[in-house]
Amino acid sequence: MKIFTLRHSWPVILEAKRRESILLAMALVFAVFTACDSGSSSTDPDPIAEVSSSSDEVSKNSSSSQKNADKEKSSSSEKNAKESSSSAATVKNSSSSASDNKSSSSIKKEDSSSSVVIASSSSSIKVDGSSASVKPESSSAVTSSATVASSSSVAVQSSSSSYDRTDAFKGTLWRAGAYKTFVDTRDNREYYYIQITGEDTAGKAATIKVMAENLNVGEFVWGFEDQEDDSKIERYCYDDDTTNCNKYGGLYQWAEMMQLPSRCNTESCANLIKPNHQGICPSGWRLLTYNDYYIVVHADNNKYGVEGTRAGRFGGSDDTGYSLIGAGYSWDHSFRNVEEGTYWYYPQESSVGEDLFVYASAQNNASKGNAKDEVYKIHGFSVRCVMVE
Repeated sequence: MKIFTLRHSWPVILEAKRRESILLAMALVFAVFTACDSGSSSTDPDPIAEVSSSSDEVSKNSSSSQKNADKEKSSSSEKNAKESSSSAATVKNSSSSASDNKSSSSIKKEDSSSSVVIASSSSSIKVDGSSASVKPESSSAVTSSATVASSSSVAVQSSSSSYDRTDAFKGTLWRAGAYKTFVDTRDNREYYYIQITGEDTAGKAATIKVMAENLNVGEFVWGFEDQEDDSKIERYCYDDDTTNCNKYGGLYQWAEMMQLPSRCNTESCANLIKPNHQGICPSGWRLLTYNDYYIVVHADNNKYGVEGTRAGRFGGSDDTGYSLIGAGYSWDHSFRNVEEGTYWYYPQESSVGEDLFVYASAQNNASKGNAKDEVYKIHGFSVRCVMVE
């Protein structure tokens, strides 16, 4: 009885085992398929914390998410990816391949008035709006085809080589070797001078050796300031530009020219004025007087009066070789009339109002006269020196 039952139930057992095996196999295949499908789909990334720096990589990830996520998540992922790709915020690489595809350069520009062209494809440049400086952030060399300059820079010091001083002296007297040179040992600056013979204010023949260009010595001070540091020589440069000092010479208030205390610009210092007053002239030289300029105007070879004292570029014939130029001047701390006019002081206070006024002369490019005027001491005028003999 037992044998019969086992023999007849065996096919049933085998069939059950076969079905169980089939079910296990199907379950295994389903599990493998599910795992593969899960690995191929990408999760929705956090667009604030992490985005791809390559626009191609962003596009690929968006497409994959759209295929394997529901419609709502796909739409959200696409929107976030677009917003992230257009943002200039933090950029992080999600893989080494994304690092290779990193954007070639990143530029931060805060000053729209500056123009910089970058020749390097692997550098990151910052342009600081306050100083307009160019700072490379990588080891790569950066080349700019435009000059970026500071907007606040004024009064840059310059050497005398920036201006060809011989321009004022080209002519007959220059070719004849009438001009000589000497060096001011205080700053090693070279000056031209010339010997002039003429008639003085007393109608007597007289000869002087006088500078043929304006003095340029001292430390630069701004035109709106007074030259009141008595411990050093101070100078104005036309338009607060030191290259103009190299071209036209310095401009000096009267007390500065005289090398007297700055209080002498507002009070009389007649008792401090000496014969052959040196002032700011080099050693062995003295300040030009009205009598000296009178000799220049009445030089033996001068046929045109004051026009003969002016350089050709200043509307004159320069017969005397004095080569007066339109250096301009500072008038009440305002620069005026460069290339059109010039003023210079004499070492002599006015007989009236000596506390504020001194004598000076002026020329413009059409002057005919040779007047001696009374002016305030606080203006900034040119200086010429005469050799002491």
